[in-house]
Amino acid sequence: MSERQKRLLQWIAEENPEALLAVGFEEAILGMAERCSQPSLVVYDTKQCLEILIERDGMDPSEALEFLQFNTLGAWMGAGTPLFLWRWEDGE
Repeated sequence: MSERQKRLLQWIAEENPEALLAVGFEEAILGMAERCSQPSLVVYDTKQCLEILIERDGMDPSEALEFLQFNTLGAWMGAGTPLFLWRWEDGE
C-alpha cells in the first residue's frame, strides 16, 4: 500500500469510522462526499474501478462492467455504503 493510500484511509477513518470501503478499489477513491445531517461517505471513480478490473483481473470491458454493477454497485451494505461517481464526459 502506498503512503498516499495510507494517509487517505487514515483521513477517511477520522472523518467517518463507519464509512465502508470497496475492497480492492483503493486506487479509485476520489475522496468523501457529504449531505446535510448525514455522515460522510467514500466516493469512488467508477471508470477507474472498471480499469482496475480490466488490468488487475484480466476482464474485458463488458465483463468488468457486469461484475462491477452486480457485485459492487448492487451491494447495499447499510448507511456507510460508498458512492460511485460516473463522470460525464463530452463526446462519450
